[in-house]
Amino acid sequence: MDPATSAYLLAGGTGLLVASSVLLSVRQRRENDRWRREIEAQTHTVLGDARKEAETIVRDARLAANDEALRSREQSEQTHSRRRLELDELEKRLGDRERLVNQQLERLAGDEDRLRERAEDLRQQVVATAQQAAETSRLQEQLRAELTRVSRLSPAEALDLVLRQVREETLRDANDLARHILEDAQRQAEEKARRILATVIHRYAGEYTFESTTASIAINSDEIKGRIIGREGRNIRAFETATGVTVLIDDTPNAVVISGFDPVRRAVAREAMARLVADGRIHPTRIEEVVSQVEREMEDSILRLGEEAVAKVGLPALHVDTTRLLGRLRFRHSYCQNILDHSIEVARLCGLLAAELGFDIEAAKRSGLLHDIGKAVTHEMEGPHALVGAELIRQHGEEPAIVNAVASHHQEVESEGPFGILVSTADAISASRPGARSETMSTYLTRVENLERLGASFPGVEKCFAVQAGRELRVLVRPEKLDDEQCFALARSICRKIEDELQYPGQIRVTLTRETRCVEYAK
Repeated sequence: MDPATSAYLLAGGTGLLVASSVLLSVRQRRENDRWRREIEAQTHTVLGDARKEAETIVRDARLAANDEALRSREQSEQTHSRRRLELDELEKRLGDRERLVNQQLERLAGDEDRLRERAEDLRQQVVATAQQAAETSRLQEQLRAELTRVSRLSPAEALDLVLRQVREETLRDANDLARHILEDAQRQAEEKARRILATVIHRYAGEYTFESTTASIAINSDEIKGRIIGREGRNIRAFETATGVTVLIDDTPNAVVISGFDPVRRAVAREAMARLVADGRIHPTRIEEVVSQVEREMEDSILRLGEEAVAKVGLPALHVDTTRLLGRLRFRHSYCQNILDHSIEVARLCGLLAAELGFDIEAAKRSGLLHDIGKAVTHEMEGPHALVGAELIRQHGEEPAIVNAVASHHQEVESEGPFGILVSTADAISASRPGARSETMSTYLTRVENLERLGASFPGVEKCFAVQAGRELRVLVRPEKLDDEQCFALARSICRKIEDELQYPGQIRVTLTRETRCVEYAK
């Protein structure tokens, strides 16, 4: 292709491009104009809608504002009216208070005038009283001087005489009042206690079998004595070693005596000796067999005795160890009084007392039955038998009330309920009734001598006599030393000292006698 053709084609193409560009530009402008007109039309439409909506909102807001303003005006008017009423009421109350204050001020003014007049009257009375006091002092001085001249006593001596008379009169009145109070209290208490104790003692009566420290075994002939002794005494030595007792073989016909302080060992020895004599075979081996067999049977017997005691009282079964200790009391005595029988009697008395007073009968019987159980192991455990027994039954699961009753029946500890007092009362009844206990002559004489010595230790006492086996103390006083009122106080003092210093069963009656004898002779 030649250059001219190429240039012509290039020019033609350029022209087409320019024309195309122009056409596109014109078309684009028309399109833009159309879009602008549409946008303007939409804008006018949106603006119109917005204007209408704004006008609606403004109209609604104006209406709401008007309503709110009306409500606010009404509330303000109501509040204003209420405040006006409150102010009116407050003004009325203030007016009433002001009138009241004015009235009180008027009364205070009147009271002040009256007080001023009263103060003046009191001042005049004080002056008059001072004058009267001065006159009274002068008259008292004259009277004191006249009394001193007439009675020949100094003022201090006269005052001491008056005070002594007043003190004696006061003491006499106090003794009369105390005597009347005590008599009334004693009469009421004695009547009630007498009724209860009489009912209880009348409903129960028991007896004891007194045992000694020896036991006799009957034998058919004196030949048995030689067999008991054995060759060179080996049989009797084996028996005493196995049983822990002493065998006494003397000239008593058809009898062998067993002596020992341990009642359990003495019972074992007695039964073993009876079996050996009945069997006829007496030698060391046989002795050991029989003693061992009797000891085993004795343990079963002790348990059975405890169970029988519980059944006699009417109680449910106790702990087996407690029952066994209870059975051991059968072989222990106090003043020749069997302790197991004593415990059964105390249990029954406690039950009767509890029934009369309205307490738990079963708990009272249980406390009375177990109150001396510590005596079964006193040699094995240290301490008073009441505390030892309380600790034992506590370990065996007894209730705290019963444990305290056992521990407190001799006042080692404080009683926390009625059962300790019931046990102490029943124990005293059982121990002090006639024939319950035996007492050696030396012990009896010592107790009587101490009772008479205690009564004679008071000033004004002339003689003392202990009568009725030491259950009554009769006191003779010097009539010139004590008057009748002082005798009542002395009797109470003697009773308190006996309670504090002496140990005795039951009660001791103190009878005080004041007697004046006037003897003249007519010639």
